[in-house]
Amino acid sequence: MNALFLGMVCLLTAAAGYWVLGRGAPRPAGTWAMGALLASFALAFASYAPLFENAVEAVVPHVARLLSNSASLSAATSVLAVSFQVNLQPAEARRRIRLRLVLLAASVFGMTVLFVYEQMTHRSPQVYALYLLLFISYLGFAIVDFLRQAVRQSKSTRRSSVRIGLRMAAAGCAFALVYATYKLTVLFSLGLGLHLIPDHAQCSSLVTSPCFFSVTSPALAVLLICLGLTLPAVVYPISQTRLHRWEVRSFNALGPLWQDLSAAMPEIVLPSGGLDEEAANDSDFRLQRRVIEISDGILALRPYRSQLVQEAAQRTVDAGTDEGAAIIEAAVVKAALAALQIGHLVDEVAAPSTVDAASRSRKDLRADTQWLLQVTDAYVHHVPVRVAGDGHPEPVGA
Repeated sequence: MNALFLGMVCLLTAAAGYWVLGRGAPRPAGTWAMGALLASFALAFASYAPLFENAVEAVVPHVARLLSNSASLSAATSVLAVSFQVNLQPAEARRRIRLRLVLLAASVFGMTVLFVYEQMTHRSPQVYALYLLLFISYLGFAIVDFLRQAVRQSKSTRRSSVRIGLRMAAAGCAFALVYATYKLTVLFSLGLGLHLIPDHAQCSSLVTSPCFFSVTSPALAVLLICLGLTLPAVVYPISQTRLHRWEVRSFNALGPLWQDLSAAMPEIVLPSGGLDEEAANDSDFRLQRRVIEISDGILALRPYRSQLVQEAAQRTVDAGTDEGAAIIEAAVVKAALAALQIGHLVDEVAAPSTVDAASRSRKDLRADTQWLLQVTDAYVHHVPVRVAGDGHPEPVGA
């Protein structure tokens, strides 16, 4: 038990230190709230450890409960603060956070007063019931508030890591509600004098009742909420690294088509004046420029795009697939470049590719890039027709 809980304390403390001290500057919204959340959860886990509990209760009897409950309420407030700062406008987020902090301070102060009075009255069940009522009221309010936000945001977010993280946090809220329900049952048991649940029982196993409800459920809630809220921050640098590699590879793969188009039409190359070195070397910026320049070049070739070449290519591949459409487009582009070199305007202009039109309508850089990558690959390796000196198509092998 000590190893489990104190291990979680070390892990959460390290995570809190990373969020507060290791994020660099400027820090993103929610950094301090996330640090407070992890630190509060670390204190809550410490209070569960028998070693810590025995140490603090040797000074003040039964104070571990107050520390644990106060840390739980602080963590719940920090969860709300993170959610508010990420999802709301700054002014509205500050207003809601201030309100929750006032409620938190009032709840912790009231719990402390009731705890002291309970000890003075030799642990009166009625005073303990009021203590539990105050604790459960704020905790239940915070859990339901965050659960509602997490479910709503998970349905609207576009990032898969954020969506998965919010759903994990929502699952953590479900375990937290199990814990709150358990405490509510204890409250009714005390209030009615039923003694359904033994008070202040020591836990020897995490899966037996009532320890599953009093210790395991909040521990799982802490774990899932922490993992859910930190998952996007962990996944983001990994996804950015993968995105950077894809951008660099795509930029290089588009090179052959870009080189032929820019050599034939130097005017499609966008000017680089006024750009600093960092912006000019950014992989996303460079890829966008290359995609735009290739698209402009293909558009400028319109008077030279032969319908005859398009029809000849369509007879050799399946035009209903993206790969087939890319092969057809590559054949048309190669023939158009040849026609441009000899100044031969076509009589019947080829229609633009439906796949290209669909990607442009979405205004999606990734979709445009994927399409042009297929066209470039076909342009280099799979063009099914060649162009005669008069600009007319001839089947390969003729």
